[in-house]
Amino acid sequence: MANFVLVAGARLGSWAWDEVVPYLGAAGHGVHPLTLSGLAEKHGMPAGQKTHVQDIVDEVERQGLRDVILVGHSYSGIPVGQAAGQIGNRLARVVFVDASVPADGEPFVSAWPDGGAMVRASIAENGGFWPVAPAAHYQGHGLTDEQIARIVAGSTPHPGATLTEPAALERPLGDLPATYIKCTLGDPEPSDDVAKLLTSEYWRLIEMDTGHWPMLSQPSELAQILLAAAGE
Repeated sequence: MANFVLVAGARLGSWAWDEVVPYLGAAGHGVHPLTLSGLAEKHGMPAGQKTHVQDIVDEVERQGLRDVILVGHSYSGIPVGQAAGQIGNRLARVVFVDASVPADGEPFVSAWPDGGAMVRASIAENGGFWPVAPAAHYQGHGLTDEQIARIVAGSTPHPGATLTEPAALERPLGDLPATYIKCTLGDPEPSDDVAKLLTSEYWRLIEMDTGHWPMLSQPSELAQILLAAAGE
């Protein structure tokens, strides 16, 4: 039995995995969807990048989890990638779901084409938070209008410091057993940093023909990929 720790991307909470959780549980695995500090039901809690990494490590240690599969979607690939290097032999595999990957000493926004200038400006203009995205942001990703409305309604402004503070890697990502799930709708190729990591013998690439939020657009298909990763 594996233990899945599921962490959704920016602005989202553990609720984003609601349609994936039953498939993993039915296969006999432990399932632990996690809301990071400052988001969803934890909105209002102060959080920086180290806070989000510690949220994940604490979840693993508090519950005494072993054979852990850490799953990070989008932004959460940054803290998940760091936490994966901190939980030692508790880690079975890390899965990046169309996710950013951390680079030592670099923040999430550094990979943006403008170096994160627009995100930093938005954070400064919104009291230290990255504001909730409008419905139009989710168009073209294989989501129904109902699913988009659910994302918008469930989103909370994202603590800005988590996006601008640097990552700190205790182990090189290329040395970790990892699966990278690339959602190809609209952006079919992995980013350069991910492509480099995929040259590692420990990394696997899986493609999904859907948009950036597969836990909502294709939850069954995503669950099957996660279950396969548990068997590697």
